[in-house]
Amino acid sequence: MPSETKLDISEFHWMMDMLQTIDVGLVVLNDKYEIDIWNSFMENHSGLEPTAVKGKIMFDLFPEIPRDWFCHKIDSVFQLHSRAFTTWEQRPYVFKFKNYRPITGTADFMFQNITIIPLVSLSGTVDHVCILVYDVTDAATNKAQLEQANAKLEMLSRTDRLTNLYNRGYWEECLEAEYKRCLRSRNTSCLIMFDIDHFKKVNDTYGHQAGDEVIRVTAQAVRDNLRATDIAGRYGGEEFGIILVDTDSMDAHAFAERLRTHIESMTVMHEGVEIKYTISIGIAEMGSTLKTYTEWLENSDKALYHCKRNGRNCSTIYQPGMEGE
Repeated sequence: MPSETKLDISEFHWMMDMLQTIDVGLVVLNDKYEIDIWNSFMENHSGLEPTAVKGKIMFDLFPEIPRDWFCHKIDSVFQLHSRAFTTWEQRPYVFKFKNYRPITGTADFMFQNITIIPLVSLSGTVDHVCILVYDVTDAATNKAQLEQANAKLEMLSRTDRLTNLYNRGYWEECLEAEYKRCLRSRNTSCLIMFDIDHFKKVNDTYGHQAGDEVIRVTAQAVRDNLRATDIAGRYGGEEFGIILVDTDSMDAHAFAERLRTHIESMTVMHEGVEIKYTISIGIAEMGSTLKTYTEWLENSDKALYHCKRNGRNCSTIYQPGMEGE
């Protein structure tokens, strides 16, 4: 028997040494949230020695821990005798430890996954819980960086490089989605198509770089006049499209005139040369008789060509019977 007792004590010390050296935080709390065990990981990251925390209520040492949330987690483990978990995606950290990892130095604090384990006594009761704290900063920051990179790639795939408006492909997807929404909800939206008057003359006179600058400035004028819900894109060349969500033709016409006069008043400077120009705008209201979103697009094009035939530098609302060029 003495040899067996000696073996048990030896194994206990071996286990405690292992718990002190593992690269995982280990905290044991009693049912009063007082700390009984505090391993080296917790000491190194908190700066608090085990003797300084033993018997102390955890919330007194770490007031930043949301008490109601944490007590709910702990109490469920005491009552149900089952584990509880929380991940960095649900809550970035429980213990506000600074991040000192060189690879993920952009993160101010350690991202943590937490496991809470019931510790069952010989009598079958749970008077203590064990909290395991895993440092997942590398995984969390790598995932965040990957998500940022994917979001940037997705945005680039949707964006026209010259104007930073939506490109034709994605903008047409938005137009089709708005067409379907209007059919379902019976709401009224308007589509605006416009292009730059005599743009070929701009290129021929001042060069293609000047033409690109005119397109960029035009795109900025569009952004300056958009509402948060409006959707603008470069349709191709010098032609642009704007979806005015939940807007009737009269309000759309007011928007179009505001944009037209704004651009008419501008002067584009390119290599010391002043360039003045105007735009022509076609407006089409979404109607229940339209069978496809392309018909909606065709109607706004017809209104745009009507402007072209009638002197340019104006805006026109599509009317049935209007024909394009």
